[in-house]
Amino acid sequence: MFDLVLVLLVGFQLKHFIADYLLQTGWMIGGKGRLTAPGGYAHAGIHVVGSAIVLLVARIPLPAIAMLVVAEFVVHYALDYAKVSYGHGIDPDQDPQRFWAMHGVDQLLHQLTYVVMIYVALKASGALV
Repeated sequence: MFDLVLVLLVGFQLKHFIADYLLQTGWMIGGKGRLTAPGGYAHAGIHVVGSAIVLLVARIPLPAIAMLVVAEFVVHYALDYAKVSYGHGIDPDQDPQRFWAMHGVDQLLHQLTYVVMIYVALKASGALV
């Protein structure tokens, strides 16, 4: 079971770094605060594709993968939307502590999402009884 947890944990961490810091473009960032803009949806979609790959590599059953990626899409989009809504107008140069606190809360909530996803994946794989 430890090997499965490690694959999922490292996989989700790598996926998160790639999706949030390497593949996220300006139009994605700009679209996160508007429900009618495609950017936030595209960004959440990149996360879902990455998570599906991690879950497939970990040999999680397909029905569980489908449920997890749909849930992740909704939660990821909602967290990003909330961050933009609550953090609107925070200037990192004028109020760096508030800016980085908001960024940290956002990242913490995304990481806690992965904790839940790992738990569900372990249950679905039969690793947890």
